[in-house]
Amino acid sequence: MNESSTPIPALCRALPAGDGPPEWLLLVPAGRFEGRDGRFWVNDRPDEVVAAFEAGGQPLPIDWEHATEIKAPAGDPAPAAGWITAMEVRGGEVWGRAEWTEAALEQIKAKAYRYYSPAFLFDPDSRRVAALTSVGLTNRPNLHVPALNQRQEHAMQKALLAALGLPETADDKAVLDAVTALKARLDTALNAAQTPNLEQYVPRADYDAALNRAKEAEAKLAEMERQRLEAEIEAEIAKALEAGKITPATVDYHKAQCRLDGGLERFRRFVEAAPAVVDRNDQAGSRPPEQERALCAEERYVCAQLGIPEDEFLKLKE
Repeated sequence: MNESSTPIPALCRALPAGDGPPEWLLLVPAGRFEGRDGRFWVNDRPDEVVAAFEAGGQPLPIDWEHATEIKAPAGDPAPAAGWITAMEVRGGEVWGRAEWTEAALEQIKAKAYRYYSPAFLFDPDSRRVAALTSVGLTNRPNLHVPALNQRQEHAMQKALLAALGLPETADDKAVLDAVTALKARLDTALNAAQTPNLEQYVPRADYDAALNRAKEAEAKLAEMERQRLEAEIEAEIAKALEAGKITPATVDYHKAQCRLDGGLERFRRFVEAAPAVVDRNDQAGSRPPEQERALCAEERYVCAQLGIPEDEFLKLKE
């Protein structure tokens, strides 16, 4: 018999166990596909395969072990395990909707049959699939292709429906509508992000400009505060000198202490409590040389307050 007119049982797919077979079956992969026995075929015109089915005007039989192709021509019984009632193209693949008999459902659930294998006609020169003739339940897989596992697919479908907020009874159209609506909301959100409401957001350039102005103002305020503090420190130092509470030799030290946090207030308390250690009427150089090396009372008071040894203070003074 000419090979082009001989139905070839080639494609084998895994059936689920326990929860029943799927409603839709992948019948022919897209493009070039190869069997375990080394044969290959080409499905580059899937629309013609579907058109051939529709032109036949009747369902495609699902049987056991390709009885339709092997036993029926010899006059032997070839009962149906189910029927392919519709076909469609999905991404270059040919899919068929299956209606199963009770006998087939029981055997599939009991794992008596784990795979299905479509039989098809093809052109011997181009190896192009022309038409499907039947689908057989079998346990002898042929093609090196991913098995169709309804249990995993069913779990994924349930997860997808739950993520979309759809019931488990939702059909493909409902899923497509939900995805389309979700995409529309995403597009709206992206557009809103590109053109935000100016009552709630400001352009980055305006924000940066305002931030820079705030930093400049803060810097100016800080400089003004520093100048104010320096003026107060100079005034307090001058008053302390005038009162003889400190000596000119310790002015720089007291200024540094006043610049510390809370230092000016501490200096004021120190001056208020300290005795006068300098007689403003004393003339410079009136002390004998040996007395000039000794600490005055005010300096000794400072050393006592700060815990500095007098000899170290004297060295720093010199």
